Amino acid sequence: MFVEMSMLEEIKGKIKEIIQRNDNVKSFRLEIPNLLEFKAGQFISVTLNNNPQLKRYLSISSSPTEQSYLEFTKKLTQSDFSKTLNDLKVGDQVVITYPLGKFVLDEAWPKVAFLSGGIGITPIRSICKYVVDKNLGIDIVLLYSNQTLADIIFDEDFKIMIESYAALRISQVLSVAEPGFKGSVGRINVELIKQEIPDYLERKFYLCGPPQMVKAMRKILEEELNLDNSKIVTENFQGY
Repeated sequence: MFVEMSMLEEIKGKIKEIIQRNDNVKSFRLEIPNLLEFKAGQFISVTLNNNPQLKRYLSISSSPTEQSYLEFTKKLTQSDFSKTLNDLKVGDQVVITYPLGKFVLDEAWPKVAFLSGGIGITPIRSICKYVVDKNLGIDIVLLYSNQTLADIIFDEDFKIMIESYAALRISQVLSVAEPGFKGSVGRINVELIKQEIPDYLERKFYLCGPPQMVKAMRKILEEELNLDNSKIVTENFQGY
């Protein structure tokens, strides 16, 4: 399944739908002829305007069970890539290569936990949707950290998943308290992990977010909670 980049062919994908997730995050759904097999949590390379300078590696936010499109989700910044991407319309084409990456679910583990921040939720959305659609029975806890309520993405998607899959639990974390927010306030730390995931020693952990966050989470798991390195899987989002 894990194919070397040099072995992948470039594929043209046509944008069939664009979804505004919040003020600065959009999802792009691509129509792909002969959709390739991929694993939930993997990523793609996306090249715009046939310009190698306008190329990024972006996680697939759709699940392999959603077979009518391939979706990637991007936090839009002031980079040339983001500006060009933001200008694209339905019907436009992009060039992609996939599947890439090893941030994939180990289905042998009956219990897993995800620690995520911001746009790092994208591959986790793919994995959770896959587990729910396949009804795999894997027990999932997700701690999802954001600056504000407005930064949370895929909120409705996860609410729908929870309604049909009792073994999925999500704990939202905000940097600062906001009116009506019922989750945790502050950062994901050792105390919060112990509180929300008391059976942490029984779980495999998946960490995804900005590099500094991922590094800090790994340090907590290894040094404060004494988890073995083999029980920790990471994915970094650099540069967004």
